[in-house]
Amino acid sequence: MKHIHEALSWASSFLESKGREGFAAEILLRHVLGGLSRTELMMKMRDEMKRDDFEAFERAVSLHAEGEPVQYITGYEEFYGRTFTVNREVLIPRPETEELVEHVLYLVKKYSHVKKMVDVGTGSGAISVTLALENDELNVSTVDIAHESIEVAEKNAAALGATVTFMHGDLLQPLISGGMKVDAVVSNPPYIPDADILELETIVKDREPYRALSGGTDGLDFYRRFMEELPLVLNDGGFIGFEVGGGQGEPVAEMLRLTFPGALVYVKHDISGKDRMVFAESVRIKS
Repeated sequence: MKHIHEALSWASSFLESKGREGFAAEILLRHVLGGLSRTELMMKMRDEMKRDDFEAFERAVSLHAEGEPVQYITGYEEFYGRTFTVNREVLIPRPETEELVEHVLYLVKKYSHVKKMVDVGTGSGAISVTLALENDELNVSTVDIAHESIEVAEKNAAALGATVTFMHGDLLQPLISGGMKVDAVVSNPPYIPDADILELETIVKDREPYRALSGGTDGLDFYRRFMEELPLVLNDGGFIGFEVGGGQGEPVAEMLRLTFPGALVYVKHDISGKDRMVFAESVRIKS
C-alpha cells in the first residue's frame, strides 16, 4: 500500500500530465481523508494510506483529469471565509466576486438609507448569503430562474444561518410583478459571449451550467435587459453593482449612464487589474 506522500506525488504528476494543476491533488487528498487541514495532512505524510481511501482518491483524481471541477468532486468551495455547498446546478463562486461583495458592503455603509437589496442570479447563494451575514441590518432577497440553483442556495443559507428571501423568476420580473422596490441591486449575471464559451476549458464549458455562462452574442444581453427593468424596482438614491467580463466595463457603464443620467457611474478593476465591476451610485428615478 502507498504512503500518503507517495499517493500525493503520483496524483500531482498524473494531473499535470493531463494538463491539470498539480496542486488539485492535495485538495482532493485532504477531502478523501476526511477534510484534513493542510497542517494535518503534512503531519500524516509518512502514514500508510488505507486501501479504501486510496481507491476513492484514485477515482477523484481520474474525475478531475477528465475535466470535472475539483469543487464538484468535493462538493464545496470557500467564499468570503465561509464554505458553500456547490454542485453542477450552480456556478462555482470565484475569488473576484468577493471583491464585488466587498465594495457593495462599503457602499451600504456609505449610504445608510440602503436597507433592502436584491441579488439577481442566486447560484450557490454566495453573494446574497454573504451580504446578509456581513450586515445584519440588510434585508436581502435573491432571484434565480432555476429552481435547482435556489435549492442549493437555500441549503447554504440554512447551514450558515443567513436570513435571505428566495424568489423564482427571470431577472427582476418577480419584483416587478409583486410591486416590490429595493434600495440596491447587485448581480453577477451570465456575461460570456456565446462564441467565447466554445473556447473555454472543458472544465468550465462542459461542466458548469450553460445558463450561468451565456450572455448572448456579445455577452451583454442581460445588462441590456437590466436597463429596462431597473427603473421599475429601484428606490431613489439607491445603487447598482454588477460583475462584468473583461473589456465589458465601459460598455456596461455607458448603458447605466444613459439609463440613469446624473448617477455616479464608474468601473472598478479587480486585484488582477481587469475591469471586473461596474457601479452606479445615487441613482435617480425619472418620474
